[in-house]
Amino acid sequence: MPKRSDDRVYLARLQDYYARWRSLPAYGPLRGILQLSSRDGVAKVLERLRAAGYLDRAPDNRWTPTARFFERPLAETAVPAGLPALAGDGGEACSIDGLLVRHPSRTTLIPITGDSMIEAGIYEGDLAVVERDIPARPGDLVVAVLNNELTLKTLAVEDGAAILRPANPRYPIIRPGENLDIFGVVVGLIRSYRSPRR
Repeated sequence: MPKRSDDRVYLARLQDYYARWRSLPAYGPLRGILQLSSRDGVAKVLERLRAAGYLDRAPDNRWTPTARFFERPLAETAVPAGLPALAGDGGEACSIDGLLVRHPSRTTLIPITGDSMIEAGIYEGDLAVVERDIPARPGDLVVAVLNNELTLKTLAVEDGAAILRPANPRYPIIRPGENLDIFGVVVGLIRSYRSPRR
């Protein structure tokens, strides 16, 4: 019979499976994933994870992850170096969506190309988290549409006119005039330091 203390291990296995396949499998494969010998044992684990808020049932009765399923441990203190103390069972947790996405229906991830914003710490391969339909203010990082192409720059004002300022001296300031079309405001940035899985 599964132990409740093992539920963190079971949850981690489900999270790893979901990260790879973007779905939760049926009971048969779950026995192997959770390393449990019986369907009844799997059912009890899933019900406990449901009671804890990590899983739920979709209208078609399939198991589905909840928002809490995607939460990750949050370090209890910020440290400049060394190993952070991770939150324990009752500690704080957060999801990346919870930190960066306020309005999912208006949020887009846009891959960064080029090096025009390197002095702002934005590099090729990063993903900009862009929210549409919010007012852009001077100083905001914005994605603008110029000649039917997207560009990421800092919105600024010069002589009463809006300009788009790069963060690399090799690139000129863009003065779009009345043709300024802001696609959205950058509200966050995602960077992976590992190569994509193949």
